[in-house]
Amino acid sequence: MKTWDAIVIGGGHNGLVNACYLQRAGLDVLVVEKNDWVGGAATSRELTPGFLYSNCSYVCSLFRPEIMRDLELPRFGLQVISYEGGAVFTRDGDYLANYRDHDAHRREFARFSKRDAEAYDRYSRDVTRQCRFIQPLLMRTAPDPTSLKPRDLGELLYLGKKFAGLSAEEMALTLRFWTMSISDFLDEYFETDVIKANFALSGIIGTALGPMSPGTAYVLLHHYMGEVDGSVGAWGYARGGMGAVTKALAASFKASGGSIRTGAAVDRVLIRNGKAKGVVLAGGEEVYGKLVVSNADVKRTFLKLVEEKELPDIFLRRVRNFKIRGSSGKVNIALDSLPEFPALPKDSPVYRADMHFTDSIERMERAYDDWKAGRWSADPFLDMVIPTTLDPTMAPPGKHFMSCFVQYAPPKIDGRDWTDADRDGFAESVIAQIAEYSPGFRDRIVHMEVRTPREIEAEVGLTEGNIFQGELTFDQLLFNRPVPGYAQYRSPVGGLYMCGSSTHPGGGVMGAPGRNAAAEILRDLAKPTLHMSPAHDVI
Repeated sequence: MKTWDAIVIGGGHNGLVNACYLQRAGLDVLVVEKNDWVGGAATSRELTPGFLYSNCSYVCSLFRPEIMRDLELPRFGLQVISYEGGAVFTRDGDYLANYRDHDAHRREFARFSKRDAEAYDRYSRDVTRQCRFIQPLLMRTAPDPTSLKPRDLGELLYLGKKFAGLSAEEMALTLRFWTMSISDFLDEYFETDVIKANFALSGIIGTALGPMSPGTAYVLLHHYMGEVDGSVGAWGYARGGMGAVTKALAASFKASGGSIRTGAAVDRVLIRNGKAKGVVLAGGEEVYGKLVVSNADVKRTFLKLVEEKELPDIFLRRVRNFKIRGSSGKVNIALDSLPEFPALPKDSPVYRADMHFTDSIERMERAYDDWKAGRWSADPFLDMVIPTTLDPTMAPPGKHFMSCFVQYAPPKIDGRDWTDADRDGFAESVIAQIAEYSPGFRDRIVHMEVRTPREIEAEVGLTEGNIFQGELTFDQLLFNRPVPGYAQYRSPVGGLYMCGSSTHPGGGVMGAPGRNAAAEILRDLAKPTLHMSPAHDVI
């Protein structure tokens, strides 16, 4: 019976990134994936003839360029096309446009408020300062503040020097920023509701918090510091849908000799004498490995795949308390033609990016109130994109694919499981909102895929449908992610590692958790890491 050098549980993007780096270091690596395809939440699937859906994740920016270069992903077909605009529709029939050009953006703000147009430069400067502080930490292993190991002390010193390099005012602003709500933060710069709503959306996406909840300012930062082709803060579409990212990763992995088994759900991690020795598949087959890396979230890994007796009580308690609440859903729509929005000029570039219909923070907060009451939002926040305006490969000629990310959708409805009727009601709340701004929209619909937290968890394996594998609040970042004492991708079980978004630096199609975990594994094995580029500053 073969024994692999490493077995990676889950063929999502972090699992594949991890496997690629381990394989390129000379290990013999197997990825096991429960679905009949790889990709996790970054997949492209044809569910109706001719239309390619980005089923879950739908836009690209956070994926680290260092990883893209190391694993030669463009060579394996990955191409990212930048957004060209964007818009927030207002209820009075107007809209706020977003443009890639900074000055054009300011002029659009001035149409609503000259004061806000002037404040935009100050806002951009202050957010960029926060990005400069946190971005270099994305590709570094968080230190253990209780450890006296030289490496941990060195990382703590690095953090201390970065913080000490700030002025007293900047220190105060940084501490406030990490703990305040996105609503309070934006109030310090802007006066216009729609402009504040335009920025607040990045503070709530994928998070079981409202814009007035403390900690949401950091979530904005998490979305702000990505890049496309060196353009910081830019977002774009992966040509061929988000599955193109994981398709390229899988091709890179196989090209270096790696193996993937699909349709291989893991029932449990095989542990003997306190050390991981492989995995047991759902059919009972045992697959042996010298070490095991889990790309599943921390709750699924340690509450379902590992027996309780193998774990310390305090660790189990902290895993159970880890906040991983589902808050979002997805509606994917095949359209027989490009929808019309009378508020927009014909052929406006804002069609070629994300569009929203929530024009005030108060409306966002009311949508969150519905989530707290255990129901989907009657007036949801939508992040709506039509990737086929830039990527014609995803639909037949003249037809279009629309992706709608939806906040808020609770993991339970009034404390019970979702039903098909609930799912249909959730979809209707989305379609009704779009149709209010786009006459004839319903008549253009060819096919829909509706994904509530129920569908997301069942297919992708994300607990409660949480897209970040755990909320990005200050108490769950750096050396607290996922739990104190285990933020360095290791676990209480020898030879069992974590590489998913439950670990530092968190969620999004970033790849950093998978890459960082590989670096720690290779360090434990005394293997070289020369094939792993260090993080670079891009801001």
